[in-house]
Amino acid sequence: MSVEHVSVLVVGAGQAGIAASEHLRGYGIDHVVLERDRIAERWRSGRWDSLVANGPAWHDRFPNMEFASAADGFPGKEEVADYFVAYAGKIAAPIRTGVEVQSVTRRAGRPGFRVETSAGAYEAGSVIAATGAFQTPVVPRLIPDTAGILQIHSAAYRNPDQLPAGAVLVVGSGSSGAQIAQELQESGRQVYLSVGPHGRPPRWYRGQDFCWWLGVLNKWDAEVVPGVEHTTIAVSGAHGGRTVDFRRFAADGITLLGRTEAWHDGRIALAPDLARNLAKGDADYLALLDEADAYVARNGLDLPEEPAAREIPPDPACVREPIRELDLAAAGITTVIWATGYSSDFSWLKLDVVDAEGRPKHQRGVGAEPGIYFLGLPWQTRRGSSFIWGVWHDARAVADHIARKRSYFAYRPAELRLAPTAP
Repeated sequence: MSVEHVSVLVVGAGQAGIAASEHLRGYGIDHVVLERDRIAERWRSGRWDSLVANGPAWHDRFPNMEFASAADGFPGKEEVADYFVAYAGKIAAPIRTGVEVQSVTRRAGRPGFRVETSAGAYEAGSVIAATGAFQTPVVPRLIPDTAGILQIHSAAYRNPDQLPAGAVLVVGSGSSGAQIAQELQESGRQVYLSVGPHGRPPRWYRGQDFCWWLGVLNKWDAEVVPGVEHTTIAVSGAHGGRTVDFRRFAADGITLLGRTEAWHDGRIALAPDLARNLAKGDADYLALLDEADAYVARNGLDLPEEPAAREIPPDPACVREPIRELDLAAAGITTVIWATGYSSDFSWLKLDVVDAEGRPKHQRGVGAEPGIYFLGLPWQTRRGSSFIWGVWHDARAVADHIARKRSYFAYRPAELRLAPTAP
């Protein structure tokens, strides 16, 4: 079978791969984008039915095309996927779907890489891993399969009707866990929500979305510092966008719990950290309001004051008297949803490009192995890297690096200068 040659091979046709294609085309660099499923497949089949984007349409998009929906609205998952399909068509991205990349190895004694796929082999000068970091759902091996309850990751959750009758325990207080817990409660389910450390920005403040505030306060461009890159953020665009407030969740009937720690004889042990985690979330929330107020005063902006935003509801009973051990059967819990994030899987890169924990070794997307690049990683260059608009800018930086590197190989000195050989 013949081997196809290409300057750059991009793996993945989600938002990262499409952004990479646009910038590579801008530099006139021949490339191909391989996708094992459909364009933007994760948006279609890796999300629950009611999911909407966490950022408004005016903000979470590529610069050169707007969403069809209202600018201040939050597009649904299908609209987001359709947006990327349309964008790929707009830029004539050379995407080949239904092709799975199986391995990438360096060519022996020659520059570039050999890429084995389900549709044959390629040889490429550079490879961009545009698969992001959210590939393998993480499900803690805590509750045994013999416990007699349904356990699914948030990636497999679709809607309340897919679950057996009974109460639901949601483990994880990020955006996914918070939104799923609220949807289940609104459907009439009894819901228990295990809340860990988190940040919770205001959805709106003084008439502006939190995405706007993070922009004018220069927080989107913040670079990673140890510990910050793993901060869980609870934010939602559901119901037109609301600030996530776990105390209000409790007022609506959701039982809040501390972190899930252990399992024994049908019972889950819970950490005594619920009040502390909520207080930390409050501090994060109020600190942003303080910065926003200071910015308004300093710049003389005509934005309405909003004193009600600073009102923190009193602690509900489940916080004042936290549950330390939960008997699932006694609570009527028949389902546990693990909203516990994802791990990376770059095992197809048969090169020294990940650390002992499987995380890419890179500097701003430039891999430790020359010619290997990464896109779509959280905090790849800044806080905004994992957002739609952020990955577009990261892709431009990666394409720029590839173009500059190509210019060195294209250079031919007028006269080959070699050091004189010693007699």
